[in-house]
Amino acid sequence: MVAAVLVVVVGVVLVLVQRVDRTSSDDPAAVSAPAQTPFSELPTVPVDTPPVTPEAEAACPALMSSLPPELAGEQSRRVESASPYAYAWGDPPITMVCGTPPTDYPPDAFLVTLNQVTWSVDLSDPDVYVYSSVDRTVPITVRVPSSEDSATVTALGPLIAASIPYVEPAPRD
Repeated sequence: MVAAVLVVVVGVVLVLVQRVDRTSSDDPAAVSAPAQTPFSELPTVPVDTPPVTPEAEAACPALMSSLPPELAGEQSRRVESASPYAYAWGDPPITMVCGTPPTDYPPDAFLVTLNQVTWSVDLSDPDVYVYSSVDRTVPITVRVPSSEDSATVTALGPLIAASIPYVEPAPRD
């Protein structure tokens, strides 16, 4: 029985070695997926940012270093801002700023928890939804065009939760 298993394992390894050897030629590989626009080819997005606070300076670098070039199917793009803690994806752009002022929200405000982060969601502008974190030591604001869904905000949740410490949400009076 052990000999039969060993023969199968050796046979699989030999097949894999032969396939790797055949695919390592100088011929270019065929690519069937559509090409995505690289980061550098998307237009720069101006992003308004507040002055950088000591709290943002301490917490935001960890979040920024964890942000991927593609998130929820949206390609990242360059931003123009006064802060190094701004990022954008997609077209139309979805923007994120780490280190924004805390959101003043009433006790009956619309709050939603998406993938480990609780957000106050401002739906007053028909063109853009503004998600402001209310449970992090350093607030994060994500602006999403109303034509887009919350997939990017949801995908950011674990990255924010791993980088910015939790604090109990407290409505402002």
